[in-house]
Formats: sequence, C-alpha cells, structure tokens
Amino acid sequence: MARIFITGSVDGLGQLAANALVHKGHSVVLHARNRERSKYGLAMVPGAEAVLTGDLSSIEETKNLADQVNALGQFDAIIHNAGVYQMHENKLTLDGLPPLFAVNTIAPYVLTCLIKQPHRLIYTSSGMHKQADPNLSGLNQEKLSITYSDSKFHNLILAMAVARLRPDIYANAVDPGWVPTKMGGPGAPDNLQKGFATQVWLAVSSDEQAKISGMYLHHQKPDRYLRQADQGAVQEKFLSFCENLTGIALPFV
Repeated sequence: MARIFITGSVDGLGQLAANALVHKGHSVVLHARNRERSKYGLAMVPGAEAVLTGDLSSIEETKNLADQVNALGQFDAIIHNAGVYQMHENKLTLDGLPPLFAVNTIAPYVLTCLIKQPHRLIYTSSGMHKQADPNLSGLNQEKLSITYSDSKFHNLILAMAVARLRPDIYANAVDPGWVPTKMGGPGAPDNLQKGFATQVWLAVSSDEQAKISGMYLHHQKPDRYLRQADQGAVQEKFLSFCENLTGIALPFV
C-alpha cells in the first residue's frame, strides 16, 4: 500500500485520482482550500485518510500546508494537481501576486521545497504550455506578466529540474488533456478517465514503465514538449526567481 498526498483533490481530476487510488487500496490524504470544502472532500472520497486545508494563493498558508503534510509522516507520492485557469487576475493576493501565478506556479514550488521528499512526484502541466514564453521574460519582479500557458510551462520546468537534481526521485509532468471537469467545461473533448489515469499510474504502479523520471506524459506515453524546460539555464532562472520571491530554496540544489 502506498501513501499519496494530492493537492486540489476536493473536485475535478484530483478527486477522481483520489477515489481511484482509494479503490486500489492505497492511503490518500486530500487537500482543500478551506474547512468548508474539506468536509465536502471527505464526503466525496470515502475512505480517504485525512484532508488538509490551505489556500494555495497564500505563501504563508502554503508553508503551513507543508507543515501539516510533514506532521503526518512520510509519503510515497505527491500529485501536484491544484490549479486555476482564471482567478481574478485584476486582483492581487496578499503577497502581491496574480492569483494564477501564486496557485499554479509558486504553490507547487514551495511544497516541493518544504515537504519531506517522497519517492515519486507528479506535476500537472498542460498541452497549453507549448504556447508559453520559453524565455521566461514574464518573470520580472518589477512587472510580472504570466499567462496560464506560462504557469503550466513552469510546472514542467519544476518537474524537469527536480528530476535532474534528484536522480533518486521519480519526477514527471503530465498533460491530462482537455477534459470535461469544472475547469475544462462540459464541452471538453478528451476522455475524462484518461485525464487522471496517468497520475494514478505514476504514483503507485510497480510497472517498470512507470518508474521513470524527467518525462512529459500524455495518456501514459511520452509527448512533445518545449525542450527549453530541459535547459539548465532556464531551470536556474526559474528556480532563482522563485527562491528570491519566497525566500525558500530547493534543499537539494
């Protein structure tokens, strides 16, 4: 039995992955934005070990969430699933960040830095990352300019950086496809079951094909991605920006 923590697991793909893992006999810890949603999450994923709360748009709450995870002990896998498409982009968080950047980019970075390292890390990216700025020119502290595509490119960069720096960890990025969730909308054309199957497979499978690292996968198969994510200079620019912004460094750099 494996133990898995999944961010953003009250609904959508996170909830579906959580239920699939529980049904396979694994121990799953959920994450919700607040206490009200945590009650809903436990009701929707019967058999979950626990639910932790933390607003990922807040660096302080994200740090607290990492503390909550560590207090529960060691995890075998973490699925960084939480994300938003649009979230009041004209309104900044208490940290002065666009909410989309705070939730999609900074939260998984902070959690990766602070949570005791599991054996497997899965980052939810998107095929839309191919429309991102590969030069990261939007990472400017004086005038931050980030699109959804950029944030999904950041998730890919983080996965590739961890894979390079920690060869003892399986770290990968996943494109779940455009699936009919609350975020994707009812008209999304891709298969919902396949939208979470790769994350589940990477998190717990003993299949040798799942014991991989530094890959970008779509429906359990390697897919094309922006190759700049492999470049050390791009990774260092991203990691340095996140470290300067949060005051938190990856412990293994």
